[in-house]
Amino acid sequence: MKKNNYQGALQQPIGSGFNATSTAAEVIKGIHLNGKTAIVTGGNAGIGLETTKILSAAGATVIVPARDMEKAKKNLRGIANVELETMDLINPESIDAFAEKFLASGRPLDLLINNAGIMWVPLRRDSRGIESQLATNHLGQFQLAARLWPALKKANGARVINVSSFGHQMSAFDFDDPNFEQREYETLLGYGQSKTASNLFALELDNRGLEFNIRAYSLHPGSIYGTDLGREEPIALFQQMGTYDADGVIKQEVARKLKTIPQGAATTIWCAVSPALNTIGGVYCEDSDIAELDLGNIEHRYDEPWTLRGVQPYSLDENNAKKLWTLSEKMTGTTFLTQ
Repeated sequence: MKKNNYQGALQQPIGSGFNATSTAAEVIKGIHLNGKTAIVTGGNAGIGLETTKILSAAGATVIVPARDMEKAKKNLRGIANVELETMDLINPESIDAFAEKFLASGRPLDLLINNAGIMWVPLRRDSRGIESQLATNHLGQFQLAARLWPALKKANGARVINVSSFGHQMSAFDFDDPNFEQREYETLLGYGQSKTASNLFALELDNRGLEFNIRAYSLHPGSIYGTDLGREEPIALFQQMGTYDADGVIKQEVARKLKTIPQGAATTIWCAVSPALNTIGGVYCEDSDIAELDLGNIEHRYDEPWTLRGVQPYSLDENNAKKLWTLSEKMTGTTFLTQ
């Protein structure tokens, strides 16, 4: 009997053989993806670019939807088996147009990797009035998966991977005021909420996808040096966290403990290809294994990145997951036909 991960029922490490220092190339070693098709949002920069390179090298055809086509063309130049398309996750019409074009190709979709995201941005709203981190980091991936559902079913063994974050620990999902209309906006609360939503989405998507042999996962890639995710964050926030000095320079003792980009992409790749997950889904992963449930037993320190681990029970809660699914359909105007 196939089981779900509601309330963290499956949420415990399985001894994958990998760890925080493992790279994406090490995780995929010996696995071939010839004939497989993957979509990697944000696949032209940072850990998304590394994900694209690794999947391509393993033989997969990788489709990269991007906002900035010139930047994407430059970054993806020379990588085999890559198709570049236009899409902006904060633009619902853009998502629909991309998905419609893919579905028209008639191809099955083996891997949908929801890698793109934003962080530490000032209060912005999309055309619907939705806070931008929630719109991009969750609702965009929800709508994209909904539109691509026929192709995921056709693959008969598809996986959906949501690149979440330890940042989900900063906030549960606020069902009373998800758009900061009554409460004061705090960017890290908005980010945390959006990543909690990403976890809950993977949890519920996996449960609904079981009968179609579709599995879903969320993950924390780790604290990584060299990405541009925090490009809009005030240095004062980094200093407050104890990771930057008074001159606005990252502390070398902290930098040495951060993951490289190849290490940062490892858990995404593990979730995408590991045979160890063939009968396990809906779990939150980190360091190329299933993460530990955080029941208040883990001390977190931002100047010790390896302590930023574990998953909060509220982001694996069945009631929260089902409630969020209904709200997401309402907010996006999308009926997710999981049948």
